[in-house]
Amino acid sequence: MKKLALISVSDKTKIIDFAGDLIKNGYEIIATGNTAKLLKENNIAVKEISLLTGFPEIFGGRVKTLHPKIFGGILFRRDNDSDIKQAEQNSISPIDIVCVNLYPFVKTISNPNSTLEEIIENIDIGGPSLVRASAKNYRYVSILTNPDQYESFLSELNSGEISESTRKKLAVEAFSHTSNYDTHIANYLEKRFDEPSSYFRINEKLNYALRYGENPHQSASVYGSFDKYFEVFHGKEISYNNILDLVSAVELCEDLGETSCTIIKHNNPAGAATANSNLEAYKLALKCDPVSSFGGIVAFNREVDAETAEELNKIFLEIVCAPSFSNEALDLLKKKKDRRLVLKKKNILSDAKSYRSIPGGVLVQDSDTISLNESELKFVTDKKPSLSELDDLKFSWKIAKHTKSNAIVYVKNKTTLGVGAGQMSRIDSAKIAVMKAKEHGLDLTGSVAASDAFFPFADGLLEIIKCGAVSVIQPGGSVRDQEVIDAANKSNISMVFTGIRHFKH
Repeated sequence: MKKLALISVSDKTKIIDFAGDLIKNGYEIIATGNTAKLLKENNIAVKEISLLTGFPEIFGGRVKTLHPKIFGGILFRRDNDSDIKQAEQNSISPIDIVCVNLYPFVKTISNPNSTLEEIIENIDIGGPSLVRASAKNYRYVSILTNPDQYESFLSELNSGEISESTRKKLAVEAFSHTSNYDTHIANYLEKRFDEPSSYFRINEKLNYALRYGENPHQSASVYGSFDKYFEVFHGKEISYNNILDLVSAVELCEDLGETSCTIIKHNNPAGAATANSNLEAYKLALKCDPVSSFGGIVAFNREVDAETAEELNKIFLEIVCAPSFSNEALDLLKKKKDRRLVLKKKNILSDAKSYRSIPGGVLVQDSDTISLNESELKFVTDKKPSLSELDDLKFSWKIAKHTKSNAIVYVKNKTTLGVGAGQMSRIDSAKIAVMKAKEHGLDLTGSVAASDAFFPFADGLLEIIKCGAVSVIQPGGSVRDQEVIDAANKSNISMVFTGIRHFKH
């Protein structure tokens, strides 16, 4: 009985050599229109599917492979007497190798000029059906969905035959391939047609494995397209914790805008500043907590120059990230062989959903991308903040947003002076922020403070007032708001309510 291989590929990478090697191994090639045309042009013997089925491609190519002679040839069980008999009665030949990849739906939706009609036409129908049928019948059929599979497959085929373990592996990859494809279609159409989803779907391809996770006993991997946003071009392999801190540093830096620098340690700001230059911003950010900044992750919004690089080299840093580096800066920074240098290729702040796994499911929420609308701020005290104080309040509010709750942040001249993060009580966060500032010789007199949530009692505010802060920004909304406002008025400080809470658990 003749051996048949079906080829129908959108991505025609390496397909000519692949088809040629199949012929050398005794296979007859059948293919759909455009694939057959390409093979013929390259002197590869091929039979168009329409000649096998006796039925033409119709509806502009929408129906090509959906025919019993094709799906029967893939799906019939080679060791089942009834299947064999029915195949003979209907002149169905077995198809043992299927090579299919799908219409470029993802590429099409990525093009802002694509019309809805073009997008719909790039939803493959026959391709996924062929892939799933072949994978279902993996005991007899090999299904290839990616040009990267060709070389190892041919190597095994040339040595004799394809093992069942290889066919199993190919089948799993095939179902993963169609699952990912369908995820992109469903996600796109829900958004395009403004239809709510009844399912949580995330289906990303393995990018690379990490050495370990949060701790050495935990395995970890990166999935998706992380490398579209960041390029690690120097230093040791990036770690799981590095990635979490890198994302935090860059998100905060983008939120601050202008010429800003952020230093992150264990997912919390160890320092942040906005200034006239990277060098000035870094020096100011470092002053906030130089001890915690040791081994931290530093991010910039502007190109790193040689002056800044010289300063960065003075302490140990895990990562330096920026949208660009001058050649002189790179010469200096690369002297530290293990420190990772990361290029930020595109902005990462977006309105995408955020996810957390829980037992039996997933928590899904909107990302916290809301920004302050100055016209909606409530100036609730007798004293009002000055313009410079208001700028610092807005700056401190952004820092608090990126700090683990409970969060208290002191700021002056768009520079963090003290950060209290992740405490069980707000008053403890206030005390820790003051303690950290004093440890590093920073004077909080004339500073402003931000709280990520309301003060349940006046004691937290009084702790802030004691250190010399002159203005406070907080959401408001406590049943004791008036008590807190009265305490602010008694101490003659200004206070602003935002109406927005920024818990970060």
